[in-house]
Amino acid sequence: MSNPIYLALDMPQLDDAVAMAKRVKGHVGGLKLGLEFFCAHGSHGVHEIAHVGLPIFLDLKLHDIPNTVASAMQALHVLEPSIMTVHASGGRAMMEDAKAAAAVGTKVVAVTVLTSLDEQDLSRTGVSGSAHDQVLRLAELAESAGLDGIVCSGQEVGAVHKQWRDGFFVVPGLRPAGSIVGDQKRVVTPRKARDDGASVLVIGRPISRADDPVAAARAIEATL
Repeated sequence: MSNPIYLALDMPQLDDAVAMAKRVKGHVGGLKLGLEFFCAHGSHGVHEIAHVGLPIFLDLKLHDIPNTVASAMQALHVLEPSIMTVHASGGRAMMEDAKAAAAVGTKVVAVTVLTSLDEQDLSRTGVSGSAHDQVLRLAELAESAGLDGIVCSGQEVGAVHKQWRDGFFVVPGLRPAGSIVGDQKRVVTPRKARDDGASVLVIGRPISRADDPVAAARAIEATL
């Protein structure tokens, strides 16, 4: 893709989200709509954002028994997302069914370890070892399940890319050099993630909360 930046549009007011999408349309390659957006605005909100004319990444992180996830994927066909997420920790059967139920043209990618988690957080959930090792394990499972790729932090994407050469890798939690990290723990710059093999760069607050979102988007785009 010519522009790998997907703007995260998790905003409480739909009109604000539509306005932001239209404002930066020329400097991003797609729009990411997550759980916060979907709970607030539902399918109607997704359709309104789709009118902007950019690919939609529907980041709902589905995680349930295989049949339930497959049914949810089928119900989302009407929204025509370019990318959909499920949790890799849901297991191989769940991921296989999710991919089989996805619409033609929708890439299904598995969330591995959230970028807000570090080793201490993982240990508290019973996962031993480093976040890096857990991402590689889940990436291998996602590949074996026939998924298109995974979601991981920029700190792991290089190693995953070496392991899965033709995978599709979504990297969130990115911060331009000198920006505030916030609630993210495993961050890199957009350029670093792209150089290491990221297919999609998910960027939210550094653009959407900038004093001049267009200038912020253009500045990030220029580093790529």
